[in-house]
Amino acid sequence: MAATPVRGTPPATLEKKPVKFSNLLLGAGLNMFEVTTLGQPLEVVKTTMAANRGDSFTGALSRVWGRGGLMGYYQGLIPWAWIEASTKGAVLLFVASEAEYYAKSFGASDFVGGISGGMAGGVAQAYATMGFCTCMKTVEITKHKIAAKGVKPPGTFETFMDIWRKEGIRGINKGVNAVAIRQTTNWGSRFGLSRAAETGIRKVTGKEDGQKLGSFEKILASGLGGGLSAWNQPIEVIRVEMQSKTEDANRPKNLTVGKTFKYIYGQNGIKGLYRGVTPRIGLGVWQTICMVALGDMAKDAVEKLTGEKVTAKH
Repeated sequence: MAATPVRGTPPATLEKKPVKFSNLLLGAGLNMFEVTTLGQPLEVVKTTMAANRGDSFTGALSRVWGRGGLMGYYQGLIPWAWIEASTKGAVLLFVASEAEYYAKSFGASDFVGGISGGMAGGVAQAYATMGFCTCMKTVEITKHKIAAKGVKPPGTFETFMDIWRKEGIRGINKGVNAVAIRQTTNWGSRFGLSRAAETGIRKVTGKEDGQKLGSFEKILASGLGGGLSAWNQPIEVIRVEMQSKTEDANRPKNLTVGKTFKYIYGQNGIKGLYRGVTPRIGLGVWQTICMVALGDMAKDAVEKLTGEKVTAKH
């Protein structure tokens, strides 16, 4: 009698993660809250320090206050920061989902697939929405206000149209390559460093068998990942310099990433390349608190509103 052949376990089918409306709504809502509260003030201080590299932290705070008091800390919020906050999550989810799927189809592990998806999503964010949004935010923060009495300073859309008329699409996307480098290194390192921090926390707390981390432990792991990702601050300073309206006769024309690096290093040395790193770390911690601590509450609210199960990690 012939032996019945033993069937092996069929290989797991690779499935593309669906991009749900509830996930997009959750991401947009959390991003909007983050930027409208402490996010934009920290962004303004970070950009001010990167553009005015002789300023200390307190000097940057004084400079921002002098531009408009409390409202000076919210320059560039409406509409640019709001446009960026409400769209960048959708771009990231769509592109990261596709890139992770194709990376895994070529044999990448979950870890490598996750990093690949995040990095591809970061590049897409830069070229789709973040390029012109960060450019216009930086212009708003660094442009000189018209001081002549009785002359109304140009509004944000007047400034946008003026740049568009003079320089076209390239003008409003100045520094977009630097934004792309920043985003792809941000997402790659944030994912990897957060995972490394989580592994360390699991070892210390004895949760190596897959038990859920508590809220504080999740905030700590993500906060360490976000804070340590500020190692790439030089590319952020380069981005700000490329987009800045601060006047400097010594600055070369037609700046590229390489030319800008040489200019900043020549003017301010290695310290100049790390100006604004303190508020940037603070921004990373605040983003983590918003996404992790408030994420569960927002998740419940979105599920009630849409009737869909939210599957996005926050």
